[in-house]
Order: sequence, then structure tokens, then C-alpha cells
Amino acid sequence: GCHHNLKLNFFCIEQDDLDAKTDFETHFGIAHTRWATHGVPSAINSHPQRSDKRNEFVVIHNGIITNYKDLRKFLESKGYEFESDTDTETIPKLIKYMYDNRESEDTSFSALVERVIQQLEGAFALVFKSIHYPGEAVATRRGSPLLIGVRSKYKLSTEQIPVLYRTCNSDMSGLSCFCVLLCSAIIEHTNRVIFLEDDDIAAVTDGKLSIHRLERSASDDPSRAIQTLQMELQQIMKGNFSAFMQKEIFEQPESVVNTMRGRVNFENSTVLLGGLKDHLKEIRRCRRLIIIGCGTSYHAAVATRQVLEELTELPVMVELASDFLDRNTPVFRDDVCFFISQSGETADTLMALRYCKERRALTVGITNTVGSSISRETDCGVHINAGPEIGVASTKAYTSQFVSLVMFGLMMSEDRISLQKRRQEIISGLKSLPEMIKEVLSLDEKIHDLALELYKQRSLLVMGRGYNYATCLEGALKIKEITYMHSEGILAGELKHGPLALIDKQMPVIMVIMKDPCFTKCQNALQQVTARQGRPIILCSKEDTESSKFAYKTIELPHTVDCLQGVLSVIPLQLLSFHLAVLRGYDVSVSYI
Repeated sequence: GCHHNLKLNFFCIEQDDLDAKTDFETHFGIAHTRWATHGVPSAINSHPQRSDKRNEFVVIHNGIITNYKDLRKFLESKGYEFESDTDTETIPKLIKYMYDNRESEDTSFSALVERVIQQLEGAFALVFKSIHYPGEAVATRRGSPLLIGVRSKYKLSTEQIPVLYRTCNSDMSGLSCFCVLLCSAIIEHTNRVIFLEDDDIAAVTDGKLSIHRLERSASDDPSRAIQTLQMELQQIMKGNFSAFMQKEIFEQPESVVNTMRGRVNFENSTVLLGGLKDHLKEIRRCRRLIIIGCGTSYHAAVATRQVLEELTELPVMVELASDFLDRNTPVFRDDVCFFISQSGETADTLMALRYCKERRALTVGITNTVGSSISRETDCGVHINAGPEIGVASTKAYTSQFVSLVMFGLMMSEDRISLQKRRQEIISGLKSLPEMIKEVLSLDEKIHDLALELYKQRSLLVMGRGYNYATCLEGALKIKEITYMHSEGILAGELKHGPLALIDKQMPVIMVIMKDPCFTKCQNALQQVTARQGRPIILCSKEDTESSKFAYKTIELPHTVDCLQGVLSVIPLQLLSFHLAVLRGYDVSVSYI
């Protein structure tokens, strides 16, 4: 919301002659930074979505509506005409249906929204506007993040906003409110925010805020606290970098230090994660660790599974949240379940958390966002302290998640005499990690030159095994996500079971080969690749002359302890994906997914 002249640059359907630089006097505006999840990226599929050509109701939506086909079929049967391919368009059509069939002229905007969300399945954060309710906006969420920024020229009488039920009737006067999805988007205007809970309905009328719910449950908090974000504006500015992703890659020497700060004592080789200390005895008594995440967060779990098995001497399951739920995976009271999410709002991970809580397992959050749903709903957790991550593709959060999980393993093994030598080796590796990351980042120009050779290719394979398999998965994901080039992370031990058929002199292959227990096995995979006329680009240790003899090109990295090598080996692939995207003409600051 805003009470100033707004300079708007936007697309308006059927108004191609509109001057996009015109200044408008307006009390409120809504916008969205992503394409639709359904339908091709196009103006008609972008947000806001509307109820009709008069724009009686307009909506912006983050998330996915899983029952949109049924809703669309129903609304079409009632004569409502659709113009986009999106799941979102069912929402403004549905609220217009509710409005057209309201039982009273006095039906409020928030009451209509309440009825709409009762019909929606899936995940959503929504902001509604309507010509029928001038001066009003309504926001709500379920499974997707939503916060309200609060700014007032008057001192507020309370730091708590009461939740109103059907019998209540009050508001908070004098608040200027901004409904947004990311803290980084709001910090320029205010650092005072309210985190909405699932199915909260926030109504802003002439600058006055009220929060509504359909009914009160025993576990409901009767109010929402105004919280202060501890985020500095300069933290989120791009500075001299061309994109936030590039800035965040180069921030990793500092971000891993911040992840370890106050937690690793390098003098006496102890590790303490304050968010877990009250539950440490319970965690040590558990029978199994289950680590759950999506995408990059899942890869952080894959990267650290082996060292966690070694240090905790517990079986460790690593699960993709969506598959975990699809299988109705057995979970027991003596399991400890970790939920990894940069935002703390990942819908599948959040649903998996609630699934595990129902089964009475101890739940642990590993997030980068204070006040997020996962951080609030878990029994305990670790804030990774990577700093705000604005880039579409996660980079510094991955390495901080990686380090956080290693620190957990070190804390769990502190009283194991047989593991002290190994612990000391890993802690020494953590101490030298920031300087080694700086050394890897100095290879940026060489990686840019490599990107110049690869950016016109259609496909890229990334191979490794052991501790380096997660690097291959994460590197391939970054390339797919940012460059729109096909890329595949391949476990090198599976090469002869099918993937070898893809290798020829035309197929770009990156191999991650480090001096670790899998070194000899990776050499065998390298021989298989070169026997098929493959021209491997090898990420290897500086002193590895054996691998470099067979390489088309090498990227030599500093050597660290085996279980931390993945922090270093992933960075060249992050840089490569960034340079490939730029060379292929894509805007790295946005996603067309």
C-alpha cells in the first residue's frame, strides 16, 4: 500500500496505447514478480488475474491451486469465461461468483474471501482488490509465506494485533500496511512486520488493519505480534555486482563464517548449536535421523549424509519432501526429523513437517528466515545465518546448510572418544574454509572462459561419487534452473549401467574427482569416459597430476577434508551456471518457471 504518487510500469490488457510512464494518484497497488505456474510465460498468464473485463475483482497469487480444474469446470458451467491457462484465474472468478450470489448487500470483502478460501485446495498467498470495495484490500495465506509490513506516523498503543472472529468488531487505526512475500522486499519501507498464520485473513480499509479467522481453535493465538526485522538495507543491495545471484556467490566466504560464528570454538574444538541444546539428550536417544527437503536443500542433505552417519552412528534417511508424503512414509516417536528450507516456507517441506508432528517425532528446522513457518512450527532448530538470499537460485544458503549439518554431526559426536581425531580434522577444515572459498572464487575468469566454450551446447553432464555426488546434483540443478540448458548429475558408479551411452566427443562432461576414498573408483569412471572419446572437464585437487593427464580442461581447487570438499567444489558450478545464463541471454534476476 502507498499514499504517494506512484510511477508505475505495468502491462494492461487491451490497452496497448497506454503510456507506461504516466504518474497515477492512487492509494493502493498490487504487483507480482513471477510468471504463472500454469500456462506459458505470457502477458495473459501473468498476474494480476481478473474476474472479468471490467476488473471487478483482481488477484495476485503465490503458490498452486491443486483443485483448479474442478473449480474451473464449475465456474464455466455457471457462464464464467476464462481467458488464461492459469490455476490462479479460478480465484477472481470464484470470488465474483460469491459476490454475484451474496445473500446481503452488506456482505464484507473479507467475508467473501473467507468463503473463497474454504473452496481452495493447495498452497497460496493471495492479495485481492475490487472495484466494489474501494479503499480496501484483503490478503490471506495457506502454505505460502505472507507478511504485512507496518508503518505508522503515530506511536501504536499495542504491539499485538487482535485476531477477530465472527463476534468481534474492531480494528487497528493509523497503520499503513504493505502486504508482501519477502522480508527483503519490504525493508526499504519498514522493518516492522506481522507474520500471518495459515487461513488468517488480513483486511486493510483506508489504512486500518484487521485480522480475521473463520473460527477459534484451542491452539489459536488470539493475536499477531508486530515483530522487528533485524535486516539492514545495505545487506540486500547488489553493490558492484550485476545480479544478486553473483553477489551471493561471492558472499560465501563471509556467509559460512556467519553460520559458524559463536557456534564453533576453534580453541577447544567444541561445537554448540544453541537452538538444539535443550533437546540434545532427546536427539542422542533417537533411533533414526530423517532429513527432508526440496531441490537445493535436499542436496545439502545428500552432501552431508555420509559424515552424519559416521559422526552420529545412526541410520540417516534423506528424503525429497514431495516423495516422502506420496509414500506415506512410516515415522515413529523415536525418530528425529530435520526440515531444511532456505525460506522456511517451502510448501512440501512444511506439509512433511506437519505429517511428522502428527506422528510425535521430534522435529528440527534448518532455515535462513527468522519467523518463518518451519522455524515456528518445529520443536527446535538452527538458523543458518547466511544473510538474505534474493537470487532466484540458492547459492550461499546451500553452503551454509551444508556447514550447519556438519556442525550438528560434530556436536553429536563430542563425547565419542573414538571419533576425536576425525572431529579435530573436520574442525580444522572448517577453520580454513573461508580462505579456501576465496581461493576458489579467484578462478571466476577461468570459469567465464569455460562458459564461452559451452554456452551454445544443448546438454551438459556432471559426474562424481561419494562425497561429491551431491555437488553433481546441485551443479546440474543450477545449470538447469538458470541457463535452461539440459543438465544431469550422474553418480559415476552408475556410468556403466546406462549413462555411458550418452558419451561421445560432442557431449560436454564435467567430472568431480577429489583425493578422497573414492579417488581410484573415479579414475575408473574417467577411463570409461575417455574410452568413448569423451573430453572431460575435471574439477580436481591442485596436486592431482593423475587426473589432469586425461582432462580436456582442469579446474584445480584447494584440498580440504573429504566431507567439506563439496563446499569448495560446488562453487565453480555456481559460477559456471551464472556465466552460461548471461551468455545465453537470460536475466539471472528472474525465473520463468
